Amino acid sequence: MEPLNHLDSFVQSAESGSFSAAARRLGLTPAAVSKNVARLEARLGVRLFQRSTRRLTLTEGGERFLGQIGGALATLKDAVADVSKDDGQPAGTLKVSMGQAFGREHVLPLMGDFLARYPSILPDWHFDNQQVDLVGEGFDAAIGGGIELSPGMVARELARIHVVAVAAPGYLAGRALPGHPAELAQFDALLRRSSPTGRLRSWTLQHANGDQTTVELPRPRAIFNDPEAIAHAALMGLGVAMLPMPFVERGLRTGDLVRLLPEWHFDAGAVWLYYPSKKLLPAKTRVFIDFVLERFRRERFAERMQVA
Repeated sequence: MEPLNHLDSFVQSAESGSFSAAARRLGLTPAAVSKNVARLEARLGVRLFQRSTRRLTLTEGGERFLGQIGGALATLKDAVADVSKDDGQPAGTLKVSMGQAFGREHVLPLMGDFLARYPSILPDWHFDNQQVDLVGEGFDAAIGGGIELSPGMVARELARIHVVAVAAPGYLAGRALPGHPAELAQFDALLRRSSPTGRLRSWTLQHANGDQTTVELPRPRAIFNDPEAIAHAALMGLGVAMLPMPFVERGLRTGDLVRLLPEWHFDAGAVWLYYPSKKLLPAKTRVFIDFVLERFRRERFAERMQVA
């Protein structure tokens, strides 16, 4: 295997676009970084960069090689850091992807306890609603739903997520509560527009006895493409919303929101904890996985996300 310093010089040069910037990151001279990359190219028999006086540009072979080793190199460096620590504590940068609203509401509050237990770990948490390439982009773990389970990945279910109809008590004051989903058409609706298609999302509900119905979309009071914004609008008393439990569970618990049609909900699938399938996970990743699973189980997260 190539020396780690050769591979590291290549990755840092590719990410920064120059040998000088890579040298500053690595604490080397530009000449040393250039020599490391040249030795790597000679060993592989492939030109990895197109060089110019202004910037380095990856060749096709360089792009492919970077995608193959980026995440693996980070894992190797973390493993070296783990075994070299005198106190044996998990250490290193922990790169995790999670949904914006879900991460802020349900994962970020865990950070204080996690850091108190593992002070040598540096969280590098990415709050993004877009899917990530867990291995190719060098993530240690991801939390979300609907990520394609590619080879080399493991998924642990955190909870099944139910979608429910909610509104603020102030909005409901003086109004008769609906007894059937069809009666939602009488209310002002806070609707969601699908970002990929631009279409308004339908409201589908299933009764506890198994009956399922799709509601004819009621008159919109406002349209959003973000469920967190819809939750805030519902809390403001602007109308009725159909939302996943992670966005409304706190409001229902505090009484700031009221659940309508308590015998009806829609199963939106699961939220998962994803991580690379490796026989020897870095200690920082292993303790993060164990910590999240234990805390979500202790706080009965799965039960709180299911209402039927």
